[in-house]
Amino acid sequence: MSSDFSALAANPLFTDPALDDAKVRAAMPQLLADCQTAGVSDLHLSAQARPFVRQHGQIHYLTEQPLPADVAEAANLALLDEEQFKQLQETSDLELALALGQNQRFRACITVHKWGVSGAYRIVPPQARPLDALGYPDLEVLRRLLAFHNGLILVTGPVNSGKTATLAAMVDEVNRNRSDHIITVEDPIEYVLPSDQCIVTQRQIGDHTRTFSTALKAALRQDPDVIAIGELRDLETINIAITAAETGHLVLGTMHTADAASTLSRLLDVFPPAQQAQIRAMVSESLRGILCQKLLPAVDGGNVLATEILVANLAVGNLIRENKLQNLASVMETGVRDGMLTLDSSVLALFRAGRITLETALDNIGNRALRALLENAADVPTAPAEAAAPAAKKRFGLF
Repeated sequence: MSSDFSALAANPLFTDPALDDAKVRAAMPQLLADCQTAGVSDLHLSAQARPFVRQHGQIHYLTEQPLPADVAEAANLALLDEEQFKQLQETSDLELALALGQNQRFRACITVHKWGVSGAYRIVPPQARPLDALGYPDLEVLRRLLAFHNGLILVTGPVNSGKTATLAAMVDEVNRNRSDHIITVEDPIEYVLPSDQCIVTQRQIGDHTRTFSTALKAALRQDPDVIAIGELRDLETINIAITAAETGHLVLGTMHTADAASTLSRLLDVFPPAQQAQIRAMVSESLRGILCQKLLPAVDGGNVLATEILVANLAVGNLIRENKLQNLASVMETGVRDGMLTLDSSVLALFRAGRITLETALDNIGNRALRALLENAADVPTAPAEAAAPAAKKRFGLF
C-alpha cells in the first residue's frame, strides 16, 4: 500500500477490534472525507473482500485482510436514513447521493451479494470543472455546439470515462454565459450547480421524480431552454429527448457507447421498424454533435482524455437520413475543418506527444493502417513500470 493512503488504512473500520455502531457512524464519514483529501476517485467496501480505493484507474488495497461481513454491513448502512434502509431491504440495490458537508459529495451504490453487503463510493469534486480542464483539444468546437439554442448534443463513453463531469462542465458553461432556464434530470445528482446567469433546476430520480421519462414530460411544461439528461436509457426517454431537441430546446445527454457510429446506431435502433424513417429524419435535423471520450493511462501515472468529436453537418445528416452510417468514418476524416476528430486520430496524437505508451496506443486504435504505422515507429516513449497493486459473523440487522 502506498504511503499516500496511510491515513485511510488507519481508519477505525480497519484497525479497531472493538467497533460498535457509534464508532462506525463516526468512522465512515471520516473515511470518505480522507478519500477526498487523498485524491482518489472511488472507495470500495465489500464483505469478505479487501477494502480498496481507485486512483487514476489503478486499484490500491487499504489492508491485506478481508473486511468482516458485520463491519462491511455496518459501514455501508451507517449513512442511510430509514427510507433508504427500507428500500435496500426490499430491492437489495440502492443508488444515492451523499452530502456530508458543504464541499463533500459522494455517489454511493450499495448492494447485497452472496457474502454480505457491498458499497461503492464515487468521490465527486466540490464543483464542476471548467471546459478547459477537461482535456479536449479544441474548446472552440464545444463552445460552438453550446451556442445553439436547440438541438441534441450527446456525451458518450464507457463507464468511468468522465461523462458526468463533462456534462456538468457543459451545463456550467451555459449557466455562466447565457440567460436561460436549465433543467437537469439526474440519477443521482452529483454536481450541485447553483444558478448564475441562468436559472438552474436540478431534479433527482427517486427523490424529486419517478423516472427520466416522467421528469422529461414535466420539464417540457416548465418553460425550459436547456434540458440536461443524466442518461438516455430507454425508448421513451430517447423519444422525448429527440422531440424536445426538435421543438426548440437544447438537449444535452449521455449514453454508454464507444464512438459516434455506435452512438447513432443505439439512438436510432431502439425504435421499432415502423418509426425508423421518421426518427432518422428527426435526428438528421436536430443532432448538433456527439462527444465520445475515453480515459487512458498516461505516462506520468495519471489519466489522459482521448476523444472523438462528431459535428453534425449536411453530409452527416444525409448519412443518418439514408441509413448509411458505415460511411460515417470517412465523413469524419474529411470534416477536420468543422472540428471533427476520430478516436483513432486522438489516440495517435497523444502517442506522438509522448503522453501515452505504445502499448496503450495499440490497445485503443482500431484502424489497421494506423496500428501498422505505430508498430513500425521508432523512438517509442516508455512509461515507468508500476507495481501491481470465511467464517460467517454476526450481522447488523439487514437480514
